[in-house]
Amino acid sequence: MAFPSALTELKGAWSVDVSKTGLLLGRAYRSGNLKKTEYWQYTLEDALSLVARVPVLAARIFCNVFKNGQHIPSDPSLDWAGNYAQMLGVNDSDKFKDITRLYLMLHADHEAGNVSAHTTHLVGSALSDPYYSFAAGVCGLAGPLHGLANQECLRWLKNTHETLKGQEPTVELLTSFAKETLASGKVIPGFGHGVLRNTDPRYTIQRQFVQENFPDDPLAKLAEVCFQAIPPVLEATGKVKNPWPNVDALSGTCMQYYGLNQEDYYTVVFAVSRALGCTSNLVWSRLMGLPIERPKSVTLDWLSQNVK
Repeated sequence: MAFPSALTELKGAWSVDVSKTGLLLGRAYRSGNLKKTEYWQYTLEDALSLVARVPVLAARIFCNVFKNGQHIPSDPSLDWAGNYAQMLGVNDSDKFKDITRLYLMLHADHEAGNVSAHTTHLVGSALSDPYYSFAAGVCGLAGPLHGLANQECLRWLKNTHETLKGQEPTVELLTSFAKETLASGKVIPGFGHGVLRNTDPRYTIQRQFVQENFPDDPLAKLAEVCFQAIPPVLEATGKVKNPWPNVDALSGTCMQYYGLNQEDYYTVVFAVSRALGCTSNLVWSRLMGLPIERPKSVTLDWLSQNVK
């Protein structure tokens, strides 16, 4: 198919394109001979083919949008994540392959309560095959409250760096800056988490990688000072349950250091990673025979009595 030039349209094109291939579970179900105990086997086959194809398609999207259609062929001698990194064509170093492996592993799927993982599970519970289910999950990932956090964190760091106008970031300076930011009614992205109540372990792993590989990068130095200065400020408000950094606080910084600075593409990288976790959960759901998901609802009478 011909890919559109706008990245906002590409998310939809990706979902449609991915959904047209595979579909072994659907075919087997329509045959009328599929046993319930066999659902997981066809789900697994679809999941494996989807996970194999997603990086190739995602790299092709990147090259069409940012590289004038100059594609780099897949290298079967490389591992899944390393091959994806090479097909992007932004950096041929081993370190870029390493950070891509780390990124894809850390973002795969940390719990099923997030929008993309839950959406994939919900659609899959109707026995939609993994292609349709994951396409729905990707649509959830495109929402700014879910899949755009890492680029928002990177943009905030860049804006903060520009605001400092060459001043060396210190804990005192960033403490004052954080207080002013909150006092103005703005938020500081990259801190807090809907479930975790301590520093996100995925952040800790990325922080270690940064400290070992590019600790003197200006944005990396700023992020390190933010790690020391911002949590006490957030905690002092008494309104934040978890003032500690999450995975998004550093992920964009890591990718841009190695040349992947097309921030609007970060959500696509996120989706490549999430394919692993979401489809794995689909296999387990079919293996355990989980039923179709039916959210609870309330009546109009209940609403009229309880909504003031």
